[in-house]
Amino acid sequence: MYSERASSLPHVVAWWSVTEPGAPPKRILPDGCLDIIWHDGRLFVAGPDTTAQIGRPAPGSRLFALRFGSGTGPGVLGLPASELVDQQVPLDALWPGSVVRRLSAADDPLAALTAEAARRWVTPDRSMLALAAAARAGDPVSVIASRCGLSSRQLQRRSNAAFGYGPKTLERIFRMQRAVALARRGSPFAAVSASAGYADQAHLAREVRAMAGVPLSALVGS
Repeated sequence: MYSERASSLPHVVAWWSVTEPGAPPKRILPDGCLDIIWHDGRLFVAGPDTTAQIGRPAPGSRLFALRFGSGTGPGVLGLPASELVDQQVPLDALWPGSVVRRLSAADDPLAALTAEAARRWVTPDRSMLALAAAARAGDPVSVIASRCGLSSRQLQRRSNAAFGYGPKTLERIFRMQRAVALARRGSPFAAVSASAGYADQAHLAREVRAMAGVPLSALVGS
């Protein structure tokens, strides 16, 4: 069972899940975000991914988490996202042990996580909010840099710190997310490739397999 809702924090999603007996492993696709996760009392940060991760929680496992979008996570954690790419890092390596122990023992982990994140909240970089919105829309990187009033090098540096990778990789991830969403709604793959911004269906197939690890057909209905 999995549920999510908008958090009280901007650009943050609160989610929770309970693993049911017999549940298959879950393929977690890159999404340009990082998460702070409470897993049966253990807290860790799931950094921004460049390829899919496979989740295999034990039956009955409970997870409560905050997913930080639009580059908002690094300010709360106190380090650039580039140091967390494709990693899972214990939260007590980043926050004081006393804080993490308190969160671990919380009766309402999601409320406790949200309150602590709110206490550490840093006003997001407006240029990174604009980058996230433009990359989701599929705007060219050159247009994004101009719109943000940044050089390509400045945009790359800020994007690495906020998202863990540069704007071109972020754009590829959001394009794949659009493609998977369209395919799951029943669009033919040829229409998906055109609508999501791929050169052709072969380009779509290569990109999805590179980041998801499986063909698009394997993701439909999953």
